[in-house]
Amino acid sequence: MQRSISVRVVDYLNPTDRADLLAMLDMYANDPMGGGEGLKTEVKDRLCDDLANFSGAVSWLAYSGERPVGLLNAMPGYSTFKARPLMNIHDIAVDPAFRGQGVGQALLGALQDYARARGCCKLTLEVLSGNPVAQASYARFGFARYELSAETGQALFMQKWL
Repeated sequence: MQRSISVRVVDYLNPTDRADLLAMLDMYANDPMGGGEGLKTEVKDRLCDDLANFSGAVSWLAYSGERPVGLLNAMPGYSTFKARPLMNIHDIAVDPAFRGQGVGQALLGALQDYARARGCCKLTLEVLSGNPVAQASYARFGFARYELSAETGQALFMQKWL
């Protein structure tokens, strides 16, 4: 059954938005695709204030009625090859009961509109190789694996914890 979904930007200082953002992010963190471990108390205590003070950070919540069912957190970046800003999707999460109902696509659409209005040249994200459902959703939206050429191969995401 297709449900009506609304999407709105998060006000990091609004108590309801804060609670909904943290609930959705904690749900995602507890999911195997989010690491399978909930957010630590100190993260919950600081996150919304930190995001409010992080230049360019922006988030959207998707709702079915009053129930939060999706979250997208994005951070700005910059393309030196294009000399233009970009937006990186840091988190995207959809309540399991609402997957396959357009929630993720609506969140991506909100970010795309926002990024275009700010002159961004692209959207970026990372996705686990073992998450074909998310990969298919991103492909439906127009995302593709990044490569400069077939000879140089696809870009890989790497990290080093500090």
